[in-house]
Amino acid sequence: MAFLHHLAAFTVVAALAVEVALFKPPLSLVQARRLLRTDALFGAAAGAVLAVGLLRVFYFEKGPGYYWHDSFFIIKFSAFVLAGLISIYPTLTFLSWSASLKAGTVPEISAERTRRVRMCLMLELTAIVVILFCAPLMARGFGYLR
Repeated sequence: MAFLHHLAAFTVVAALAVEVALFKPPLSLVQARRLLRTDALFGAAAGAVLAVGLLRVFYFEKGPGYYWHDSFFIIKFSAFVLAGLISIYPTLTFLSWSASLKAGTVPEISAERTRRVRMCLMLELTAIVVILFCAPLMARGFGYLR
């Protein structure tokens, strides 16, 4: 289970890095299509991180009583949920391009929307840094409160 959790987590990080690298308007048709596919991979991997992580908490590790008493786990989980909520805006933006991409035209994106999507991507990366900071502390039990 730990392997699956880490594989999914690294896939999330890689997909987000690719999104940041690809999202540089003006977009080409190839870039826009790759962004849409990469965001789908990002979402699937994030779903896997959540599902496998919850299975680990409830069935395969120390149990929910332990994890829900660890402040670093709560911070880590909260950062993950927050990143997921923030990712909705870029995903909706990319999905709004579907008709344009099917027609073979480059999607139009305003400067303001570009700024907001980039801000979301940077906030998601920041949340990952928080998660990476909390993970080893949580694993060592530093945030365990009784």
